[in-house]
Formats: sequence, C-alpha cells, structure tokens
Amino acid sequence: MRRISVSVVILMCAFMCVFMLSALSAAENQMGIADKYRANFPEQFRVADTLLPQGNYEIVHVMEGADHIMVFRQLGTKKPIEVRVKCTLVPLGAKADKDQKIYLLNAANVRVLQEMVFKGDSAKHVF
Repeated sequence: MRRISVSVVILMCAFMCVFMLSALSAAENQMGIADKYRANFPEQFRVADTLLPQGNYEIVHVMEGADHIMVFRQLGTKKPIEVRVKCTLVPLGAKADKDQKIYLLNAANVRVLQEMVFKGDSAKHVF
C-alpha cells in the first residue's frame, strides 16, 4: 500500500513539473512570438482603417482559423478602445534585440502603422 502512495506522489510531482514548464513556455508560441505585448504610442496613429489616440496599449496576438489577428486595447481609460487588425508574420533572421514600430505618413500627415517588432520575437508583424 505504501509503494502505491509513493508512486502516486512521484507521478503527481512529475505532472506538476510538466505543467509548470509548459506554462513557462506558453509566453512564446511555436511561431516564435509572444502572445501579449504592451506598447506606448506617443502620437495618434492609424492601424488598418482605424485612427487610434496616443497612449498605452495592450496588444494580443490571436489566431482566427488561419488568420493572424492583433488586438489593440487602449489602457488607462474609462472606455477603452479595442481594434482587431489582420497581420502577416514575417520571420526575422534572429530574435529581435529591441522593440520597433515602423510607420508611413499618409496624405493627412498621420502615422500609419506598417510593421511591429517586439524584443525577443523571431518574427515581425506586418499590417
């Protein structure tokens, strides 16, 4: 009887170790990117067809079927804005060593977000 209880404890410990390791690796998925980011935009900007105000945003990468979607959620406001934008992942040669935001200026002189790179990721997000 004692051997059975020791075996159960060992199996439970092994299961917990596997669970903890999988939780730690969940921050970066098999595509080489994290699932959640935070970014500050010091000026208003356009992403896809939406003009967003300056501020802090939580950005979550989700999959909808085969589509990659970036969800921009404004932080620190009573009525946060949330925008869903389709993106394409483009592999980088190595893990990014810093965050980057790449813009174009449109005819109204507003920044239009084209690409985002996040430190530690192996791919960039192209809009």
